[in-house]
Amino acid sequence: MELDDHAEDLASDLGVDKEEVKSDLQNLVEYSVPIDEATQSLRRKYGDGSSGGGGAPSSKNIGEITPDDGNVTVTGMVLTAGKRSIRYQGSDHVIVEGELADETGTIDYTAWEDFSLSAGDTITAGNAGVREWDGEPELNLGESTSLSFVDDPIEIDATIGGNATLADLQTGDRAVSVEVAVVECERRTIDGRDGETEILSGVFGDESGRLPFTNWDPAPEIEEGGPVRIENAYVQEFRGVPEVNVSEFSIVSAIDREIDVGADTTSMDVGEAVHTGGIYDVEVAGNVIEVRDGSGLIQRCPECYRVIQKGQCRTHGDVDGIDDLRVKAILDDGTGSVTVVLDEEITEDVYGGTLDDALEQAREAMDQSVVADTIRDNIVGHEYTVRGHLSVDEYGANLDAEQFGESDDDPQVRASTFLSAIESGTDDGVAADEEVDA
Repeated sequence: MELDDHAEDLASDLGVDKEEVKSDLQNLVEYSVPIDEATQSLRRKYGDGSSGGGGAPSSKNIGEITPDDGNVTVTGMVLTAGKRSIRYQGSDHVIVEGELADETGTIDYTAWEDFSLSAGDTITAGNAGVREWDGEPELNLGESTSLSFVDDPIEIDATIGGNATLADLQTGDRAVSVEVAVVECERRTIDGRDGETEILSGVFGDESGRLPFTNWDPAPEIEEGGPVRIENAYVQEFRGVPEVNVSEFSIVSAIDREIDVGADTTSMDVGEAVHTGGIYDVEVAGNVIEVRDGSGLIQRCPECYRVIQKGQCRTHGDVDGIDDLRVKAILDDGTGSVTVVLDEEITEDVYGGTLDDALEQAREAMDQSVVADTIRDNIVGHEYTVRGHLSVDEYGANLDAEQFGESDDDPQVRASTFLSAIESGTDDGVAADEEVDA
């Protein structure tokens, strides 16, 4: 059934204007609300007797709101308020999003209308829609919401303004402010929603750690290397880890202080790291138990740099491949396993020669697999400490290594720790599955 038909049925059943219902329905569907859930939400909003009757939305404390609530009236303090542009029905639409809090808890919100919200405002929102987002309730403030500002601020146990360290950030965070050093930065051209677009991408760092970033409207303060303060950034997942997104609505300013980027990384058991679902900078240790197929001497597509097979790229077809070296090794510490991916530089170290040496060995043997065999002989059965960026998806757990060296941990201590974990029932076995070739 088309959206127009759903709107017509709802308008007929509820006795309200079809265009108003259609507009509300389009808003919900555009914001990823399933059509069945959207129609039920509108039935509750417009007072369908089959869903509990009409009447004014009930007043609720924020901590009491659940995804099952249809519409509510709520009073709270705006912790953050950040603008962002989204594509809506083929055109750009500016929304305001952030967090609202009272003494019972916090909740994310999205404002589809310009209510002139600012951090620190205390508001009462009547007839605010509730939807489920990532398993949690979220408020939607739209045309049907009546919003008023309250003169007397409420007492809350929450920080206003969205200031955070990189280690605090999680996928889905909105309207956050960070002070960072620009560790890496490059200007790239991508195929964006409006055609070719220039962006900045790289790595931010602060005292708590590092995270990748994308700057969609290149800011000279970032390109020049920082350090910078960024207000109204949002966090999305990219390749399994949180990524800081700086938009045209973000405020970027140079700051006059040194930021000592933390050199330490988080050390975890492999199983614990995999269960995070992805972490940008992590260190694990374990034994290399296998070097997988697709290791050693490989060829890549000159267009997209993906690994090719028999001169064929799955995107660009017949290509003349570029020679490269890499390793895909299974690392296991008893709590879990992960595929560690080594780039050309690290692969040369574990191979014990350069790319030219590998090409010469393959020519002499008339078989390029001898390079991978040499690497197997060198590393399988040895214990290594690996630092890098972990992503976890439907293809398994993959750790892109930045550092890879033989471990100097005491194996006896590690074995005792592992046995203690087993005896206490805390062991988590995680197997690495097949991953996308990259």
